[in-house]
Amino acid sequence: MKEISVEELKLNPSTLIGKEWALLTAGNKDGYNTMTVSWGQMGELWNKPTTVVYIRPQRYTKEFVDKSDYYTLSFLPDGHRDAQSYLGSHSGRDEDKLAKTDLTGTATDDYAYIEQAKLVLVCKKLYRQPMTPDSFIDKSLIEKCYAAGDFHEMYVGEIVKVLVSK
Repeated sequence: MKEISVEELKLNPSTLIGKEWALLTAGNKDGYNTMTVSWGQMGELWNKPTTVVYIRPQRYTKEFVDKSDYYTLSFLPDGHRDAQSYLGSHSGRDEDKLAKTDLTGTATDDYAYIEQAKLVLVCKKLYRQPMTPDSFIDKSLIEKCYAAGDFHEMYVGEIVKVLVSK
């Protein structure tokens, strides 16, 4: 992987996150976990390049995000949809789910990411906020997306490093 500046990115965030999906990873060389995300944003907030990710309270990866200063978003090249689906539907609490895929994680003292990624965004956590029922203007979303009452927690992270495959 080589590092580039965030200004060099040329992408469609709606397609990248919503259609291609990302692997959100948190932790470091002492331990990490990853999960698939298909909801999120990229943009500018507080005069910083940022991402916003949403994690349900029961997700094991959330424990790592909460303990870490950083999280990463790894975007994979075509051909890894089965791995993404597996990582999004199984818990690292129950198994080494990454070992059940064709993907490999790599970790530093501060963060971890997926080696096969075509793009990795290293994000420093800036803000988190639980989503609450009273904040919804369109109340139909509660029944549609939160019938179990497991509202996401929102995390805003500053993009501090961008890695691309060579």
